[in-house]
Amino acid sequence: MLIAVVAMFLQQTCGSIGRVLPAVLAPLIIVELNADPAWIGVYFALMALATLVGQLGSGGFIIRHGAVRMSQVALVATGGGIALAITGGAAGFVLSALAGNGIAAVATPASSQLLGRWAVRRYASFAFSITQTAIPAGILIGGSLGPLLSQSLGWRGTMLVSAGICFVVALLLQTLRGRLDTDPEPSHPIHLSDFVTTVTGVLAKPELRALSFACFAFNGLQAVLTAYFVTYLTALGYDLVTAGSLFSTVIAIAIPCRILWGWVGGFYVAPRLVMAGLAFGMAVSSVLMGAFTPAWTTLAIGAVTGVLSATAMSWHGVVLSESARHAPFGRAGAVTGGVLSFGQMGAFLLPSVFSLLLSVTGGYAAGWAVCAIPAVLVGVNLLRRRGGESMAR
Repeated sequence: MLIAVVAMFLQQTCGSIGRVLPAVLAPLIIVELNADPAWIGVYFALMALATLVGQLGSGGFIIRHGAVRMSQVALVATGGGIALAITGGAAGFVLSALAGNGIAAVATPASSQLLGRWAVRRYASFAFSITQTAIPAGILIGGSLGPLLSQSLGWRGTMLVSAGICFVVALLLQTLRGRLDTDPEPSHPIHLSDFVTTVTGVLAKPELRALSFACFAFNGLQAVLTAYFVTYLTALGYDLVTAGSLFSTVIAIAIPCRILWGWVGGFYVAPRLVMAGLAFGMAVSSVLMGAFTPAWTTLAIGAVTGVLSATAMSWHGVVLSESARHAPFGRAGAVTGGVLSFGQMGAFLLPSVFSLLLSVTGGYAAGWAVCAIPAVLVGVNLLRRRGGESMAR
């Protein structure tokens, strides 16, 4: 189990760095391309749309080729997508968001497939949470080193370094493929109808349906935070390096919190209640984000965004382990892909709404408040599901 956890941790970290750099380096990219800040939300919405399609169709490919092989494919796609952004200007970013992330979307379902098979059931939530700390770890690395490297390499050179790391790790995973990919089914059929059956499959089961709606709200708010945090701080008067450092510090909070919530939800408190608490926590802190002004101290801003990081950036292990637990045997990758596809719907819609409200109002407050609403609704729904305690453990 340890080898599987480490391998998927590396895979997820590299992918996370590649995905966050456009947001971290956005102030530099916007100046060079003479773009409106609202386009950041559009870019991340396109990423989410491509990821949605990729995750819906990933299940069959994981079963046919194996989780490690598809993890390698995800890393190569991430690096290739970064290269498209570097060379193609605005059009390159659109192609990067669609092509690179559509294929790279297989990363998390592949990780779930592998861990669902290798993790001991009692420790599954904990193992999933540890692996998912790779996401904030990657964001932390990208947020702290990205602005620093850009001072000497420029934003293009910085992203090129990230692409190279993805390619190297993809090669390293090859040494583990024979040991971990023990269950590929080369004859497994892949059909276009898999997209529909993946969605209908998770909606048909109440527990998976509740998890899908939670993933929609949680991932959507996470996408807004990732996309706009640095740009929001620069609008408040922070320079890019300081904003990137604060971003990394805040995101670092999610690393222990992902493990903490997985540990609590796995051993002490029903995962349903853990997720409900996270939903309300992220909703309140999101509304407070919109109240920031230049008069707020860095400590106060850090405290509010720290709570948002501890909730909106920290739910993954609980949701994914519950999704895998309710999946038919050998189909954890497909089921988690279906649940995560709803998360990508949220990651598409909420940044789009945020971008629209930013353009219309000229400020950030309305966007933060509106994007908190789905989390409130999910929290209420989870608290009402007392009869569904099969989600408890």
